[in-house]
Amino acid sequence: MIAPLIWKAGLILLADSRIILGIDPGLAHTGWGVVEQRGARLSCVAYGCVATGADTPLAERLLKVHHQIGAVIERFHPSCVGIETVWFGQNVTAAFATGQARGAALVACAEMGLSVGEYAPNQIKMAVVGEGTADKAQVQYMVRQLLGLPSVPEPDHAADALAAAICYVTHEAKGYA
Repeated sequence: MIAPLIWKAGLILLADSRIILGIDPGLAHTGWGVVEQRGARLSCVAYGCVATGADTPLAERLLKVHHQIGAVIERFHPSCVGIETVWFGQNVTAAFATGQARGAALVACAEMGLSVGEYAPNQIKMAVVGEGTADKAQVQYMVRQLLGLPSVPEPDHAADALAAAICYVTHEAKGYA
């Protein structure tokens, strides 16, 4: 039996498929990636990065993140989102800025009623590479392999966002999303 088709955001989807948005938040660069899931198969639909200039006032930078993530949601109509949590590390100032950009992106997701899964960087690395301490190159390589892409997604923030979308799928399957 052939599954019925659904028209969504200019895409024809099987009834057992869905669109997942991944977000790698940052004030200077917020990566986003859109993944389609058809059963166990994942494929990349689109990816990109919202860039804001350091010379732009904070409120305008946050508004840009909010509006552009909202535009991605309106264009691709995801049903859920995987977003990276803030990792403090040594630079607390950078972590606060990342947290603010993350909040702007989360508001855009909440406005559209998306189901949100929030994951620490090591959870995303574990889901994509199988090792929570994997380096950026390993994550990028596995994102390329898992999504069948001809090359590593660039910029790296977009690759990280695609990894967050993949993480949503793997954690949801385990009942964590």
